[in-house]
Amino acid sequence: MELIISLVLTTTLLLGSPGPAPLALAGVGASFGFKRGTGFLAGILAGLLVVITLVAAGLGTLFSAYPSVKLLCQLAAGGYLIFVAYKIATAEGGIANQTGQAPVFRDGFILNLINPKAYAAFLAIFANNMLQTQSPLMSAIMTGAVCFMVAVIVDTLWMAAGAKLRPLFAKPKQAKWLRLFFACALAGSVVIALVD
Repeated sequence: MELIISLVLTTTLLLGSPGPAPLALAGVGASFGFKRGTGFLAGILAGLLVVITLVAAGLGTLFSAYPSVKLLCQLAAGGYLIFVAYKIATAEGGIANQTGQAPVFRDGFILNLINPKAYAAFLAIFANNMLQTQSPLMSAIMTGAVCFMVAVIVDTLWMAAGAKLRPLFAKPKQAKWLRLFFACALAGSVVIALVD
C-alpha cells in the first residue's frame, strides 16, 4: 500500500506541475470552456497512454543509446507546442462568445505524444516507483494503470480550473490577455523543457 501511495503522490506532482499539457489544458478551458475542450482533453489522455506504453516498453533505453533521436523528438515537440500556444493566443472574441475552433482530439493526442515532460516524468516514475509483482509485465501494467488514473483526475482538474476563469475574462480585451498569458506560459514551458 505504501508503494501505491508513493506512486500516486509522485505521479500527481510530476503530472500536476505546470508544464506543456497542464498549461494547454488550462488555456483551452479558459478560452473555449470545459465542454468545447473535452475532445482536446481526451486527446491529451490518449497521447499520455501511448507515452506510458512506450516508456514501459523501454523507450528510455532507446533515448540513452541514441541521443540524437531524443533531441529530434524534443525539437518536434517544441514546434508543435508552440503551434498550440499560437492557436490559444489567436482565438477571437471574448470568453463568453469565443470564436474560432477549439483544439480537438488530434491536437491533444499529438501534444502529449511529443511532450518531452511526459516522457521525462514517466521515465522517472518507472525507474523509481515501479510497483512490484511477481511478473515484470504485470508490474509495468499496474504502474501504468495507476499513473493513468491519476492523469485523468489531474488533467481534468487543470482544464476545469481554466474553465472557472472564464467569467473573469468575459470582455474581448480581458479574454485576449488571458489567452496571451496561457500562450506565453505554454511557450515558456517549451523553452524550459528544451533547455533541461
